Amino acid sequence: MSKQSYHHGDLRRALLDAALEAVTKDGPVALSLREIARRADVSHAAPTHHFRNKAGLLTAIAVEGYHLLADELERVRATGGLVEQGVAYVLFATAHPAHFAVMRVPDLLNSRDPDFVAARDRAWHQWLSGTTMPDGSTDWTAAVATWAMMHGLASLLVEGNVQPEPDGDVETLARAVGRHLAPLKPRAPHRD
Repeated sequence: MSKQSYHHGDLRRALLDAALEAVTKDGPVALSLREIARRADVSHAAPTHHFRNKAGLLTAIAVEGYHLLADELERVRATGGLVEQGVAYVLFATAHPAHFAVMRVPDLLNSRDPDFVAARDRAWHQWLSGTTMPDGSTDWTAAVATWAMMHGLASLLVEGNVQPEPDGDVETLARAVGRHLAPLKPRAPHRD
């Protein structure tokens, strides 16, 4: 199909998909709009129409990633607390490694973009909800400690530095690691 005869029902989605493929192959730093246009078989100017620049494209990927993560965290919130959220985080990262990679490079993103801020905050609030106390307060340090531990595991898995045991899988490993979070259960608020 020639670039002149190209017609696509959702060019924005096609460009995002091409960018996700490129990030999977070469990482977010190496991403170029020209390469994305080539992969999507459109003119080299097409990506700028939808995203203005590389930062705009990467920000759109991060927004999508944070919404996917928030959806997963919301889904497991009813069935479990911090451990289940941690498992959901690891499963998200390993199922969406390109999104996860882009979300981990904030210097390449438009961090003030309102859609980005809203998506990131939505994911954080879903995460924080796993530490909600009976009185409605949350344990911020427990949320950060859990995130740090499970983010570390997710990063190690995505980078290939850790693999599940031969007879195991990612979910089983994440749940086993998550059991070490038992001491991080939300505490009752301090009363004077």
